[in-house]
Amino acid sequence: MITSSPVVPGQNVDVPAQENKNELKQQVTESNEINTKQFEDNPGDLPEDATKGDNSMPEEKPEEKPDASKGDNSMPEEKPEEKPEEKPEEKSNEETKSDDGSNTETQNEVNNTEDGGTKADDIEGNEAGQRDSEENSTEKKPDTDETETKSDENAGEDKDRETGNDQIDEKVDQKDDKESDKSSDGQANNQSSGELLPSGAQSELSNEASTQSSSWSTQAAESKNEKETQQSSNQQRGYNWKLCNVTAGPDYIPCLDNLQAIRSLRSTKHYEHRERHCPEEPPTCLVQLPEGYKRPIEWPTSREKIWYHNVPHTQLAQYKGHQNWVKVTGEFLTFPGGGTQFQHGALHYIDFVNESVPDIAWGKQTRVILDVGCGVASFGGYLFDRDVLAMSFAPKDEHEAQIQFALERGIPAISAVMGTKRLPFPGRVFDAVHCARCRVPWHIEGGKLLLELNRVLRPGGFFVWSATPVYQKLDEDVEIWQAMNELTKAMCWELVSVNKDALNGVGVATYRKPTSNDCYEKRSKQEPPLCKASDDPNAAWNLPLQACMHKVPVDSLERGSQWPEQWPARLDKTPYWMLSSQVGVYGKPAPEDFTADYEHWKRVVSNSYLNGIGLNWSSVRNAMDMRSVYGGFAAALKELNVWVMNVVTVDSPDTLPIIYERGLFGIYHDWCESFNTYPRSYDLLHADHLFSKVKKRCNLVAVFAEVDRILRPEGKLIVRDKIEIINELENMARSMHWEVSMTYSKDKEGLLCVQKSTWRPKESETITYAIA
Repeated sequence: MITSSPVVPGQNVDVPAQENKNELKQQVTESNEINTKQFEDNPGDLPEDATKGDNSMPEEKPEEKPDASKGDNSMPEEKPEEKPEEKPEEKSNEETKSDDGSNTETQNEVNNTEDGGTKADDIEGNEAGQRDSEENSTEKKPDTDETETKSDENAGEDKDRETGNDQIDEKVDQKDDKESDKSSDGQANNQSSGELLPSGAQSELSNEASTQSSSWSTQAAESKNEKETQQSSNQQRGYNWKLCNVTAGPDYIPCLDNLQAIRSLRSTKHYEHRERHCPEEPPTCLVQLPEGYKRPIEWPTSREKIWYHNVPHTQLAQYKGHQNWVKVTGEFLTFPGGGTQFQHGALHYIDFVNESVPDIAWGKQTRVILDVGCGVASFGGYLFDRDVLAMSFAPKDEHEAQIQFALERGIPAISAVMGTKRLPFPGRVFDAVHCARCRVPWHIEGGKLLLELNRVLRPGGFFVWSATPVYQKLDEDVEIWQAMNELTKAMCWELVSVNKDALNGVGVATYRKPTSNDCYEKRSKQEPPLCKASDDPNAAWNLPLQACMHKVPVDSLERGSQWPEQWPARLDKTPYWMLSSQVGVYGKPAPEDFTADYEHWKRVVSNSYLNGIGLNWSSVRNAMDMRSVYGGFAAALKELNVWVMNVVTVDSPDTLPIIYERGLFGIYHDWCESFNTYPRSYDLLHADHLFSKVKKRCNLVAVFAEVDRILRPEGKLIVRDKIEIINELENMARSMHWEVSMTYSKDKEGLLCVQKSTWRPKESETITYAIA
């Protein structure tokens, strides 16, 4: 998870002829020293076994330190022990590999990105995805220049280590005006490492080549490269992607469109048909693109309008047009900023709520909220102006494509429902819950659904309810209002305010969850009942709802007993309930673990991701950290105009409460299944040592097909993982005609950045359970 592979841009893209070698050697060494700090991505003070993964057992910490292949972070302690004399051969082999069969046209294609990104070409024969093995065996070129360059780069690394820098230097190629030199010299600046440490004999050959003026590669290197190229080519041809032939077409969500399972349900009165029904085997086909799909409009313009062809649905506009939800305007769908409950603007409504209950203090006291039945999520979209993050959700297709509209606009949202199961969030994490005419029957069946909100609401948090029972006098509304009054009193919720907005003509009732158990104990009737002490409020994955209330934590060191710091102070403050006696994910005492993680990701983002991988951040709005642990990656992006969906995998330590405590948000998920979002939802996916973990129990091809499904065309995927995983994913990406922006490897760890294309296969595969 917290890997560390610093990015140092290669400065030898214009490797000259042999007469300039001595001068080049000195240049590269000096260049490495200068650029190391700029692209520093070192592990800092992360604990020794941060490379191991999620296991937090303290006794594992010292024993597994040397095994960098196991885990989530490259440790500073590992730096000096790596065999420097072997690395020149490792890189020399890679250079030879790149030279084999790389013609000028292909090299320039692979080494360019629209956003001026850095590149490091594949080296393990991964170009087989675009050229067959026969092509890769032709046009061999001498690699002495590259070998010497690599050797001197290693010298630069060693010098950095001697000066005490806790760094592992990533070498990444940069696009510049010397592209033509690259093609003529044979990828001289290919600085990725895509293989394990070479043998000693080959290392000696490499050392010999780097100290003499040999112009030829070794036979060992040539044969090794060709063998790997053939193997890679054979593997590459093994990916036979097909289009998903499903009723949902471009909007296919596998776990929500399992029509066969839905048809077999005994009842749908509790919205069982909108809950997850995942197929036994996840699909490996690719979802088609809507006809006329275009690159999404960038935020903040996207909040007001999106391309019609990207979400070509008009039913919602026809049904809700008079309520100011969405309108069709030429080639755009436009969003006037209103909704059923705030037709005169969401910001006016947001301010009205704050004026009614000043203690809500949007963006300070109240930072992370849950918006139930969000519609097109205009409420959450305009809360960004008040420094509030809203996790918005609504059922798939209850109103056509409402969640898809929200995501296309650049607003956080998921497809979910208040049904028979717990929401995929921990207990006591949302500062407020909002429901604007969400049509959820909170009062029925013992208040089971409202009790689920009570589970996820922080003690002292608010429930903001603006629905017709609050302000209309129809018989049904009056009956619901009375039932809600009785239920909320029995739950010990305080009715703080009931106000009617004269401009919008709607009323808002605001309730507050208690901060102690006094009221619970004084109730004359124990209905709803308190949950059993054995009932874990944080357990939320595929669990049925319980019509009970969990006690409020009263111990000063128990999570939920205190309100977090006001935003933004809470972002980098260690939660008060993380104790030094607890062992963190990476083996250090929990508070130190948390701090080390945050410092690590700040370095990675500021010194590598913002500049070193060729990512145009102005095109990124919707981001997902597929394995987020403490949320350090999202926290490090605080100053950017992006939001990050933090995913904590169900087989990892449950750190999601920490993420919410920081004023960020996230969700539990199992990547062996599909995510509850529409296709083409995210601009950026970030996966830190995720794939090596899920491969142990999931079909990796299916997981990558899911990545393709939720990533927008031209969106980027950043992967940090074991080198064998990096190579495998790169092969998959190339087989989908994705552009490899950058690859890098060191010490059995790798970094991959790829950009999704608009390519779709010609053949199709019928998914029978998803056909109506």
